[in-house]
Amino acid sequence: MSDAQKAFLTQFPDAQPIDVAWSDMDALQHVNNKVYFRYFEIARIELFARTGLFAALESDKIGPVLADNYARYKRPVTYPDHLLVGVGVSDITDTGFVTHYTVFSTAQQAVACEGRVRTVMFNFKKNEKAPLSDTLRAFLQSRLKA
Repeated sequence: MSDAQKAFLTQFPDAQPIDVAWSDMDALQHVNNKVYFRYFEIARIELFARTGLFAALESDKIGPVLADNYARYKRPVTYPDHLLVGVGVSDITDTGFVTHYTVFSTAQQAVACEGRVRTVMFNFKKNEKAPLSDTLRAFLQSRLKA
């Protein structure tokens, strides 16, 4: 393991591993820009699963909705590659938060993409924003980005 990868895993010890699939590439033979949003989603769903958020969605019909998303592409990634997606949190409000994504290419030993997503909690019964639960807020605060 390289020093760069060790440093990345020190910052993101529970980074989500993702293998690049051949079908992730486009006609220019690198991972298509929209695919990074799927990588963000995979890491986000894993994060949400650890919070118990899906149980609240089932029982209370309160869950996360994406308000906006952004990606900054730093290096082209190609098949084969093994990626690590680290997630941090910032801007926690009464009804939402921002997740930050850092995609590390193990083939290149460098960060290939960074992104962020603003998420709001939504009450699907009332069709309106919902406050963060105390449990979710505590979990998010434990993941605050420095």
